[in-house]
Amino acid sequence: MDLQILKLNFIQDFLKLKSEKAIAQIERLLRKETVIISEFKPMTNSEFHNRIEKSTKDSKNGKITDVEYLISEIEVWS
Repeated sequence: MDLQILKLNFIQDFLKLKSEKAIAQIERLLRKETVIISEFKPMTNSEFHNRIEKSTKDSKNGKITDVEYLISEIEVWS
């Protein structure tokens, strides 16, 4: 589905909302997303390759985080 169509469908659904609580939740989510986007800084090609090298080295040295542990930590965040 085209992004413009998704946006229009969202706006139509949003305008049908009657709950102030739901609108406030959507507003908070939108503000969080805006902050995340404004703080995003793309890596340079060099930074990207350095990150790959460091990650590969960390993996070989056993410096990794277990997926189950990470998921349990993420669940605590919310």
